Amino acid sequence: MSSNPERVAGQPDRGEVTVDEKNSGVLFIVSAPSGSGKSTLVRRVLKDVGHLRFSISHTTRPSRPDEQQGVDYFFVTRDEFEGMIREGKFVEHAVVYGNYYGTSWEAIEAVRSSGDDVILDIDVQGAAQVKQRFGREAPSIFVLPPSFQSLEQRLRGRSSDGDEVIRERLSRARQEIQEYKKYDYVIINDEINRATDALRSIIVAYRACQSRLEKQIENILHTFGGNPE
Repeated sequence: MSSNPERVAGQPDRGEVTVDEKNSGVLFIVSAPSGSGKSTLVRRVLKDVGHLRFSISHTTRPSRPDEQQGVDYFFVTRDEFEGMIREGKFVEHAVVYGNYYGTSWEAIEAVRSSGDDVILDIDVQGAAQVKQRFGREAPSIFVLPPSFQSLEQRLRGRSSDGDEVIRERLSRARQEIQEYKKYDYVIINDEINRATDALRSIIVAYRACQSRLEKQIENILHTFGGNPE
């Protein structure tokens, strides 16, 4: 596994995506160093925020005992993943710790076309490419641990990785946290309930943006006999 994950270019021909903002769902990007509690926050918010769905990524890494195919990830072989790359099926993809990870166009477009919003649990590499393609339709959130020491404690508390893997993840975390300035929002996960409330609030507030409600606003204004300035 490499401590310097390689970004693999994907979907160069699609360019920046243009969408009908009034009818398509929003892509909420959530990124964080491994061990920061990002996945827990996402799971908690999905339970109590309506019309929000999780984008299931493809990966070539082996599944863990508590993971289910098509629920946590779509687990595929390296040959299958590389075939999908050649066919242009990914919005973004990267090699992280020697394994491929990617978000498919099919997965997000099926949800967005229904009007529901999508939450993406992806690394900083994938987040940059999604942001480039979707612009303001992909608000980004970075989750920070309260300290380096806290992150190390969380990683060691998992009891699922050896010392070498933990050191590698901590080394990468030092690099990833420098990317926080490129995100629209930052959540410090020092207390899980407070951090969950923050993520929920960001999603709810973004849905109230004028640009997201323009169609509904126009319909209301018409009931008043016009569309006043």
